[in-house]
Amino acid sequence: MEIFFLIMHSYPSQLLENGVEQLSKLPGIGKRTALRLALWLLKQDEQVTIDFAKNVLSMRIDMQYCERCHNLSDKTVCDICESPSRDSSLLCVVCDVRDVMAIENTASFRGYYHVLGGVISPIEGISPRDLNLESLFERLKNGTVQEVVLALPSTMDGETTQFYIHKHISPMGIKLTTIAKGVAIGDELEYTDEVTLGRSIINRVEI
Repeated sequence: MEIFFLIMHSYPSQLLENGVEQLSKLPGIGKRTALRLALWLLKQDEQVTIDFAKNVLSMRIDMQYCERCHNLSDKTVCDICESPSRDSSLLCVVCDVRDVMAIENTASFRGYYHVLGGVISPIEGISPRDLNLESLFERLKNGTVQEVVLALPSTMDGETTQFYIHKHISPMGIKLTTIAKGVAIGDELEYTDEVTLGRSIINRVEI
């Protein structure tokens, strides 16, 4: 009876209801799951919940975007961009910070990255001005980068973005490649297994 009472959103506490409401705003978390998470937190030692809240708050307030590649970072320039062991002649262009993590997990790429923050999508109203494209073209002007690897989604919007980048980079004389099509059409990189993604990077093809 008590479980039914709670599921019907008649909470015994306004504080509990507020907590459930906030947790249910997370992607993929419904009210039932949010309630289960809230009750779990209440059963834990108070310090566990305090640490949880502090770390989430710190992540939101203190997290930065790298001023060079636009990846998530704890400081102005991320660890990847600061690493002297990476190959400065290689630059991998990705849609999202999750793509950087996916590619890094393959251990198949030792160059640097540039995160666009999305792809060009006329339907969704996303134009080239909304992405980190100008900073990409600026990075390429110093002549250090010899190859740009496009690791963009195999979607219509991804292809549109690839064409736009190709049009701007071609006059610079920089080699432009794309990951091999071991990644299925319509797939997002973050959902591709590491072996397939790694092979797609190693076997990249010139555009």
